[in-house]
Amino acid sequence: MSNNNHTPLGFETKLWAAADQMRGHMDPAEYKHVVLGLIFLKYISDTFQNIYDELEADEWADPEDQDEYLSRRAFWVPKAARWGAIQAQAKQANIGTVIDDAMLAIEANNPSLKGVLPTNYGRPDLNKQRLGQVVDLIGSIGLGGQDDEGHDILGRVFEYFLGEFAAAEGKRGGQFYTPQPVVKLLVAMLEPTTGRVYDPCCGSGGMFVQSAEFVRAHGGNQRAVSIYGQESNPTTWKLCKMNLAIRGISHDIGGQNADSFLNDLHKDLKADYILANPPFNMKAWGAEQLESDVRWQYGLPPKRNANYGWIQHMVHHLSPGGRAGFVLANGSMSTQTGGEGDIREALVKADLVECMVALPGQLFYTTQIPVCLWFLSRQKPSHRRGQILFIDARQMGEMVDRTLRTLTDDDINKIATIYRAWRQPAPQAETILREKGPVYYTSDQEPADEETDWGAFDYAIPGFTASTELKEVAEHNYVLTPGRYVGIPEEEDDGEPFEEKMERLVEELREQMAEGRRLEAEIEKNLEGLGYASEKSN
Repeated sequence: MSNNNHTPLGFETKLWAAADQMRGHMDPAEYKHVVLGLIFLKYISDTFQNIYDELEADEWADPEDQDEYLSRRAFWVPKAARWGAIQAQAKQANIGTVIDDAMLAIEANNPSLKGVLPTNYGRPDLNKQRLGQVVDLIGSIGLGGQDDEGHDILGRVFEYFLGEFAAAEGKRGGQFYTPQPVVKLLVAMLEPTTGRVYDPCCGSGGMFVQSAEFVRAHGGNQRAVSIYGQESNPTTWKLCKMNLAIRGISHDIGGQNADSFLNDLHKDLKADYILANPPFNMKAWGAEQLESDVRWQYGLPPKRNANYGWIQHMVHHLSPGGRAGFVLANGSMSTQTGGEGDIREALVKADLVECMVALPGQLFYTTQIPVCLWFLSRQKPSHRRGQILFIDARQMGEMVDRTLRTLTDDDINKIATIYRAWRQPAPQAETILREKGPVYYTSDQEPADEETDWGAFDYAIPGFTASTELKEVAEHNYVLTPGRYVGIPEEEDDGEPFEEKMERLVEELREQMAEGRRLEAEIEKNLEGLGYASEKSN
């Protein structure tokens, strides 16, 4: 069993298969909390036991002193909630009640977990024999007595299960889980090594976990990064709390779930990095209650689509030198509906847009249509002011199965390196490109080699990248689709299925017509009040 980040541990699929058998006819959305709750319980119990053993070997220490665990940022686990006590009763008919009592005892002794852990293991529809078998299986995951190793193994199991549940639940499941390659790409491009990291729609916490992994992989101090987030779904908020605790990541995602638009829990936060995957094209987002909100500096977002509300929410929360990277539907790059084109123009003119990346389709559980990445910066590097880097990655990735595509490590490296080099002055950029050069293509589409003159590299790779002046973007009516700038004619099809697009456009047209009739009636009424009756009324 390996704990290398790139090597399968071997037991994840076995554990998933056994747990999935136990699920029976239970909805995956409900059952994931059963399994993930057990994994969480195993983690905090094993971490506790490691410290307990150390204290017990010290004649001057008391292993039952709660302060000893608090000083080490570990959870205090009461005797009845320790994994050994639970596993000893795995084959008993009351195992569900035993687990529920253990969860409640942990919450009672650890205020940060109050109301977070699942406590429904004793319900009648949960097969207790299968539950006991899963307890035994999870009990077989060994930590080897090392905290970092334990974080890695159980954290990876937790991450694996999140992905499997997202796949099993399809569209609904994907709402709490952003595919890991997409998260890795965002993190690799922004490189959040110090400062405040914020996600206003944090789901199960994948952005935070990957940011912490990035810091650790690059020899940084995890405590140098402060995590802030918010999640509106109550059960997903709990998943996030558990996921971050599994990894030992300190965080502030509020004391409860809350809507970032209507109840911003971090109103005064100015983040150094923002990473997010907001819900695509969200219609009911409370626009009517927010028409005069301070966040709409670049224009009032349309009432029936929150995309540009999310963009401006994130801009509002950026520090003076902050940067944001986030996922949006492809339509956000070109739409003119409801004033979105005007807002996009204002963002470009303010020189906030730093990079646009078009991704291939089928990366997400929620949709098979292509999506894009936006990168905004409050303060671009001086040599890049008035420019935007466009990257067309639509042809990248490989199919995992019939419906799902993934980005490879080489894909992520290629996209992230070209962006990081673009942001650097020429000498540093050349160093970056020389180190990573073999994965790139020169302007004539031949693989780069050691003789490539990266010092003269202009980021103009036909079909892949273009560094574009804002005046050219203005000539394209502030459309930000990379295909317009990298040398390949933009496809008329933006990836949205015709039936869905037609339905949406008809709905918008009907809304506009209804609004027109309402305004016409109001004008007529005002005219009558002034003594000018229409011919119809006569």
